[in-house]
Parts: sequence; C-alpha cells; structure tokens
Amino acid sequence: MDNFRVIYRILRYLEKALDYDEPNMDCISAKALKLSDRRWMALMEMLSKEGYIDGFSVQRTVDGSILISSSTPRITLKGLEYLQENSLMKKAAELAKGVAEIIT
Repeated sequence: MDNFRVIYRILRYLEKALDYDEPNMDCISAKALKLSDRRWMALMEMLSKEGYIDGFSVQRTVDGSILISSSTPRITLKGLEYLQENSLMKKAAELAKGVAEIIT
C-alpha cells in the first residue's frame, strides 16, 4: 500500500477516534494496515516527529533495537490540517479529471 494512503488512513482513524475515550490501536496496527512492523513503526515515528500525532514516540537504542512508548495517541491540529488539505486536493483532482474527460 502507498505510504501516503497509509498515513491518511492512520490520521483519518485518529480523527474519528476523537469521539472515543481511547483509540483502538488494533484498527491502525501493522497487521490491520498490512505493513511490516518496521514500516509501521517508521511511519508512526514520522507522524510523531512531524507533529501530526501526539502521544506516540519511537526511540532507537544504541544497539539498534526500537522502543515504542504510547500514551493514548491523538491527532493534532497539524494532523487535522493535513487531512483537510488532502481531502480538498483529492476533490480538486477528481474535478480536473472530470473536466479533462469533457474536453477530450
């Protein structure tokens, strides 16, 4: 699956999970998203470092092992903005595709 689609799915779920006391991480686990554990951790680390999610961190130790700490991951305002912008871009792309079909 395309990394950006996975990122969108993770953020979209966390946006919906704002209504829950705690998000069900099984819904966005590596297994649920059909990713390797390593790729899933890398994506979650990127989302956290870029400020799209909060309450989740990945730390790499000197020996190369990975430590994950999670305290109720939540989407941030920046993550909500990402979803909004990508939703608008998708709609614009669909509109442009429709216009192109009419012209040709």
